[in-house]
Amino acid sequence: MIATLLKAGWLNLKRDRVAQALTFLLPILFFSIFASVFGGQGSQTSVIRIAVVDEDHSELSARIVAGLEKEGSLRVRQADGAGATLDRAAGERLVREGRVPVAVVIPQGMGEGFGAGGFGASDVKIQLLADVSDPVAPQMVLGLLQKVTMTAAPDLLMQGGMEEFEKHAGALTPQQRAAVDAWLPQLKSQAAAGPSSSDASAGGPIGVSAEIVDVMGSGSRQGEMISFYAAGIGVMFLLFSCVAGAGGALLDEVEAGTLERLLSTRAGMPQLLAAKWLFLALIGCAQLTVMFLWGWLVFDLPLFSHLPGFAVMTAVTAGAAAGLGLVLATIARSRAQLSGFSTILILTMSALGGSMFPRFLMSETMQKFGLLTFNGWALDGYLKVFWRDAPLWQLWPQVLVLAALTVAFLAAARVLARRWETV
Repeated sequence: MIATLLKAGWLNLKRDRVAQALTFLLPILFFSIFASVFGGQGSQTSVIRIAVVDEDHSELSARIVAGLEKEGSLRVRQADGAGATLDRAAGERLVREGRVPVAVVIPQGMGEGFGAGGFGASDVKIQLLADVSDPVAPQMVLGLLQKVTMTAAPDLLMQGGMEEFEKHAGALTPQQRAAVDAWLPQLKSQAAAGPSSSDASAGGPIGVSAEIVDVMGSGSRQGEMISFYAAGIGVMFLLFSCVAGAGGALLDEVEAGTLERLLSTRAGMPQLLAAKWLFLALIGCAQLTVMFLWGWLVFDLPLFSHLPGFAVMTAVTAGAAAGLGLVLATIARSRAQLSGFSTILILTMSALGGSMFPRFLMSETMQKFGLLTFNGWALDGYLKVFWRDAPLWQLWPQVLVLAALTVAFLAAARVLARRWETV
């Protein structure tokens, strides 16, 4: 008897492709995503986009910029969209708008003070203008900056050190001066050749003086940081509720026979789908509003100071989620099938799109994949509203994509729903 029941269970699993995916595919998929993000993928390093502003225009600053450009883990830009060289204000603007997480500003006087006061201990500091909502990028850039300085300008560092030595210990002898002069060209040629493997650990306290400047004022904006979590969790559960609502709106009516009676009246399928979509979108707006109101009430989320942007993003997000719910409901043949493959799809989109952990932790390739998901565009829009204080017009990419997805989902749902009209 037990063997018979085991065989029956196996046959049921063999026939149910959705159950197979939930049992075997989804765990492997999630393992791969989390291992790629937190496992580091061996020696691979995520590429960090940075802006570089050279206010010094010295030999040292030129070498630092060239060294940063040679780093494989950095993608350096020195000009704006119009091709003009970046200044401090432009670099800070790029950080505030989220185009780069860090802008490196090499201030005037850095080259003159380099090597003075004990191998790089200068009052002039390189500034890293950073958006510290990404805590990884500023620290990585700071470490690479120290490495680049030591590998790009050892001759300048030695010259500065010798000047300090002569200031406090007396002039070098002619033989000592000749030895130093003979050694400097070798150091310069090594720097021009690029860092070797032995240079990889260079840096530390004898590098340039640098400081991280939080241009977003995060210390006094804890409420805005709560918006990350409110948007991420809110969008993920919005998808689940829209799928469940769409399934209840269509599949239950099909099973109960009410859908056939509705279609026999003056209400055709287009009007029926439009009504279902509007209802789901309104419920979705209410769901997100309740989530953010709770954040405002309990966690000081600044909802009312960002109300216009919140309203726009909530409307297009709820509309697109409702459209996706209808598509999945028209694809499914039963409630169980809808529940299975919608769970796989929503959890995967949530992991890649940033609902479960920030996308800046992902590699550049995975971040691009995240933009193929519904969640990625919705979360980017909420991030602009609450964290970057972006005006409404700057939301146009997210609004355009989500609106286009809504139209595409509704069109697909209309095509897929024809099967019920032919029954």
